[in-house]
Amino acid sequence: MLIAIVAMFLQQTCGSVGRVLPAVLAPLIILELHADPSWVGVYFALSALAALVGQLGSGGFIIRHGAIRMSQMALLSTGGGMAVAIVGGAAGFVLSALVGNGIAAVATPASSQLLGRWAVRRYAPFAFSIAQTAIPAGILLGGSLGPTLAQSLGWRGTMLASAGLCLAVALLLQPLRGRLDTDPDPTHPIHLSDFVTTVTSVLAVPELRALSFACFAFNGLQSVFTAYFVTYLVALRYDLVAAGSLFSMVIAIAIPCRILWGWVGSFYVPPRFVMAGLAFGMAVSAVLTGAFSATWTTLAIGLVTSVLSATAMSWHGILLSESARLAPFGRAGSITGGVLSFGQMGAFLLPAVFSLLLHVTGGYAAGWAVCAIPAMLVGVNLLRKKVTMHASR
Repeated sequence: MLIAIVAMFLQQTCGSVGRVLPAVLAPLIILELHADPSWVGVYFALSALAALVGQLGSGGFIIRHGAIRMSQMALLSTGGGMAVAIVGGAAGFVLSALVGNGIAAVATPASSQLLGRWAVRRYAPFAFSIAQTAIPAGILLGGSLGPTLAQSLGWRGTMLASAGLCLAVALLLQPLRGRLDTDPDPTHPIHLSDFVTTVTSVLAVPELRALSFACFAFNGLQSVFTAYFVTYLVALRYDLVAAGSLFSMVIAIAIPCRILWGWVGSFYVPPRFVMAGLAFGMAVSAVLTGAFSATWTTLAIGLVTSVLSATAMSWHGILLSESARLAPFGRAGSITGGVLSFGQMGAFLLPAVFSLLLHVTGGYAAGWAVCAIPAMLVGVNLLRKKVTMHASR
């Protein structure tokens, strides 16, 4: 189990660095290309759309080729997206969004398939949460190192360095294929209907349906936060390095919090109540984030966004472990891919809504408030609706 956790941690950390760099470097890119800041939301909406397609079709490919092989493909996809971004202009970034987030979206379902097979069921929320700390760890690295590297390499050189890192980690995973990819089925058929089956398989089960709607709200708000926070700080007169440093410090909160929520959900509190608390926390802190102005101190901004990070950036392990627990044997990757596809819908729609509101109002407050609404509704639903678990804890 430990080897599986470490392998998936490396894979997802590297992929997370690549996915966050466009947001961290956005102020530099916007300045060079004379683009409107609202285009940041468009980029991440396209990224989410590509990831949606990738996750809907991921189940069959994971069963056929194995979780490690598909993790390698995900890393190569992320690296390819970073490489084509250096073309610049609309065409370069459209390609970057689509190439870097399509096949790359199988990373988390592949991780779930592997951990679902190797993790002890009783400790699954805890194990999944440890592995999922890779995402904020990657965002932390990207947020702290991205602006610094860009000062010497430029944003294009920084993107290429990220692409090289993805390639290196993909090669490092190769020796683990024989040890961890023990159950691939090369004869497993792959059909276009798998895309529909992935969605219907989670909508047909009330527990999975509730998790899917939660994933929509949580991932959507997380995407808004990661896409716009640095640009938002720059609009509040922070320089890029200071904004990236504050972003990294805030994101660092998510690393222990992911482990904490998994530990609490494994041993003390039913996972749905933990997720309800996270939903309310992220909704309230997102609304407060929209109230920032130049008169707010860095400490106050850091405190509010630390709560946002501890909630909107920290739900993954506990939600994914519940999805895998409810999946039929051998289908954890497919089921979590279905749940995550709703998360990608949120990541597609909410940044697009935020971008539209930013363009229409010229300010950030409305976007934060509106994007907090789905999380608030999910919190109410999780507290109100008694979910009957199919399997005992």
